[in-house]
Amino acid sequence: MLQMFSPSGRIHLHHHRRWLPTKLPYPLILFTVLWMLVFGSIFSWQNNSVDVIRHFGRIPPRLPVPKLRPVVFNLTDFDAVGDGKTLNTGAFERAVETISRLANRGGGQLNVPRGRWLTAPFNITSHITIFLEEGAVLLGIQDESYWPLLRPLPSYGYGREHIGPRYGSLIHGQHLKDVVITGHNGIIDGQGQSWWTKYKKKLLNYTRGPLVQFMWSRDIVISNITLRNSPFWTIHPYDCKNVTLSGLTILAPLHEAPNTDGIDPDSCQNMLIENCFISVGDDGIAIKSGWDQYGIAYGRPSSNILIRNVTLRSIISAGLSIGSEMSGGVANVTAENVLIFESRRGVRIKTAPGRGGYIQNIEFRNLTLDNVRTGIVIKTDYNEHADAGFDPQALPVIEGISFERVRGRGVRVPVRMHGSEEIPVRGVKFKDVSVGISYKKKRIFQCSYVEGRVVGPVFPAPCEDLDLYDEEGRLVKRATHKNDIVEVDYDG
Repeated sequence: MLQMFSPSGRIHLHHHRRWLPTKLPYPLILFTVLWMLVFGSIFSWQNNSVDVIRHFGRIPPRLPVPKLRPVVFNLTDFDAVGDGKTLNTGAFERAVETISRLANRGGGQLNVPRGRWLTAPFNITSHITIFLEEGAVLLGIQDESYWPLLRPLPSYGYGREHIGPRYGSLIHGQHLKDVVITGHNGIIDGQGQSWWTKYKKKLLNYTRGPLVQFMWSRDIVISNITLRNSPFWTIHPYDCKNVTLSGLTILAPLHEAPNTDGIDPDSCQNMLIENCFISVGDDGIAIKSGWDQYGIAYGRPSSNILIRNVTLRSIISAGLSIGSEMSGGVANVTAENVLIFESRRGVRIKTAPGRGGYIQNIEFRNLTLDNVRTGIVIKTDYNEHADAGFDPQALPVIEGISFERVRGRGVRVPVRMHGSEEIPVRGVKFKDVSVGISYKKKRIFQCSYVEGRVVGPVFPAPCEDLDLYDEEGRLVKRATHKNDIVEVDYDG
């Protein structure tokens, strides 16, 4: 029965008429069904063509942006233009100012969508999340006249490369709390090429600025983004507490990009660095705490730092360093599950008379060295000083350094530890070490003014300066302290 509405409002009931024959030939039925399926498929594809193209990879699917704050803004709400040419500093500043007024509500989130967003340096506020979507690239302007000048860091005395002020960072914050910079692998690009060229030609009057710097701040999270081509150090937390750096890719050219360290914790406490890939033109990670008499006077150590599950490369310097600016002290550092490949040095501790301070209770576990020129370095004559005012009698203390489960291949010199009569290295421990070497001469495990022990089998044969213990902890052989320095292919 079929219901139909007439203009009078009455319902009329009609019987269906059969217009098809009661029996159809089988080929005709099959053709009709196939035609309906094809037509339906075409109709469905037309209505869902974007989804189909995305499924096959022609247009990548847009990942949903999580809402991490109670109030969310888009950068384009502040008249930003992502063409790579328009300067968007004002848009960032207006966004930050708007979010700064939301502290009592839990802050705000600024979404940076796909596009190339050119900007000069800008300051951020507390209780902010900056979310870089996939395909978002935040570009630092190359003209240094847009970069503000800041006073020297109090624990360094001057700008680090020049006496006097220093350039600020592209993203900067002081006295902040509760800051998140994250995303779907969006990019912060410092466009450092012009900075590197001017530095090498001595055309800069001030120290170059980091890409991201937080000072005197706490509860900082930077995660799941890429940072590349910093003018100077890439991420520089200074005198901060409770910092998490996770899931980061940090890149700079391996050559011709001077001092582009990846992550430099500086007088920081309670810090986690995990799940990162860092390939840069200087140290991958360098833990610091001030320089000579300025760092001694400032007196803020770097302590309670955990580094885990990271991959590092540095053809110029070391994958992981402590120092040489360590005058406020460095203590309680654990680095585990660390791969360092195609690097000049694996891990390096460096200091000198005049630094003062201490390096204590440092543990390296599950360290892998792949094609590394010198695997483990401890150096106590790194005589680069802030100025002539340092005290040569300010002698650093180095003690409690352990290496456990170290593996490697293609390593030229696995260990080079050179203390001195003034600065002996005490409490060194090696356990479960097997490093494949590419240099067949003797004394490639080098020690001088070093005290410590080897537990269980270690390859290559350790230096005679270390006590030998078996795996049950029984003393096998006492050390012979010759304290002579014989260097093989020294590249310090």
